[in-house]
Amino acid sequence: MLRALRHALRLVSIARTLARHDALFVLELVPVAPALTALAGLMRREASGRPGERLAAALTDLGPSFIKLGQLLATRADLIGEEMAADLSLLQDRLAPFPGIEAGKTVESELGKPIGELFQSFEAAAVAAASIAQVHLAVTCAGKPVAVKVLRPGIEAAFRRDTELFRWVAERIEASLPALRRLRPQAVVETFTETVRVEMDLRLEAAAASELAENFAGDPDFRVPKVDWERTARRVLTLERVEGIRIDDVPALIAAGQDIDAVLAKSAAAFFRQVFRDGFFHADMHPGNMFVAADGSLAPVDFGIMGRLDVATRRYLADMLIGFLARDYRRVAEVHFQAGYVPAHKSVDAFMQACRSIGEPVLGKPLNEISVGRLLAQLFQVTETFEMETQPQLLLLQKTMVVSEGVGRTLNPRVNMWQLAQPLIEAWVREHRGPEARIGEAMGSVALTIERLPSLVRDTERAVSAISGGVKLHPDTMQALAGALRAGQSGSWPLWLAILALALIVGIYFLR
Repeated sequence: MLRALRHALRLVSIARTLARHDALFVLELVPVAPALTALAGLMRREASGRPGERLAAALTDLGPSFIKLGQLLATRADLIGEEMAADLSLLQDRLAPFPGIEAGKTVESELGKPIGELFQSFEAAAVAAASIAQVHLAVTCAGKPVAVKVLRPGIEAAFRRDTELFRWVAERIEASLPALRRLRPQAVVETFTETVRVEMDLRLEAAAASELAENFAGDPDFRVPKVDWERTARRVLTLERVEGIRIDDVPALIAAGQDIDAVLAKSAAAFFRQVFRDGFFHADMHPGNMFVAADGSLAPVDFGIMGRLDVATRRYLADMLIGFLARDYRRVAEVHFQAGYVPAHKSVDAFMQACRSIGEPVLGKPLNEISVGRLLAQLFQVTETFEMETQPQLLLLQKTMVVSEGVGRTLNPRVNMWQLAQPLIEAWVREHRGPEARIGEAMGSVALTIERLPSLVRDTERAVSAISGGVKLHPDTMQALAGALRAGQSGSWPLWLAILALALIVGIYFLR
């Protein structure tokens, strides 16, 4: 009861802020919205701008957790519409800096030394300040220029309070609005919470930067700054300083003699390699986190939000992409069912028709007018009809694609960045989804079965000993044995032997 009362009072405060910015419409997603809206409506003020712009302003006032929540909502055009999603995608994670003296105290406390023993110089004024941390320029005692990221005082407690509220609201939505359960609000909140938790341990961000650097070792076009592990702790991260021009500052890039199309091509290639080659990608790639160095290489910063995709998901995504490009909508539909994204009781033919309705209008346009972000948004619009559940592991990828596409259009609106990555995609598909790859997968499965044969034989011997001792097997086990023997007669001996052993083992544990 106390928990519910605390959260309800917090919602009233949030509603008041939304009312000031004329953004009460967002409360329609909350089960207690009518009461809240009526109460907050008494304080409603007229505000200029589109709904998404007004909501972005309100979320900024509400603080760090809500800024990040807004950035997540920007990926859900199926929930809030394309226009509002576009407005929220511009939501900047910027706050006023906290005093440099506080940052210095945090550095000394975390690293256990006076700041003078750690750095030759440490600038008190922050060069960048976001919702979770801010960055100070410094020079180590060895003379190396570095950037020092320091967490905001009390930020952990503030996020903990807000994420508890988000969980409570998600629980109420799932309990009160069954139609929205397929959107998996609790799972989405948990994904959000885990992402923020990682962001607030700067040692984990350091590890992410290190892993990304290893993945791109030797790549002259994408250079990740080195981690200074001696000056890194839970609330402090020290990285090699990055020098360069923001990737969206086109006039400055041109003045510096950079080839804009080459920058765009490198950006597309880096995105593809992170997502498909490595399954580990920078998921906060807004323009402020990517710089172009003097030699034309890309230099990313801020590795607090990273995404991962397992091999199976990457293959599903590649197969879907190939299907859309080839206008093979049956294949696109079948992959969705294979991945479990569409419930098995739904019609493959009907979903194929829905995919065609999405793909044909897009694929009929010139390549520079094709938006992968819009394609995803349109695909999400059919999710309710086909009872498709939200896939939290894909939310960060969608967000990253939308932001990356926006940067690409800023660099050159006449070029589609995904077209630039097409040769890489085709090569990856040949390697991982072609006949040779499938033969390799099959050989790997056979090799794994053979590797496990000794233990299977031992288990089989124990089972046979039990049988000779008079153990009676369950009828289902006997049926499985008969099936295994038939499989053995067809010649697939490693597989049937594995089935035989498994059947015997199961039989021993389910005796009657």
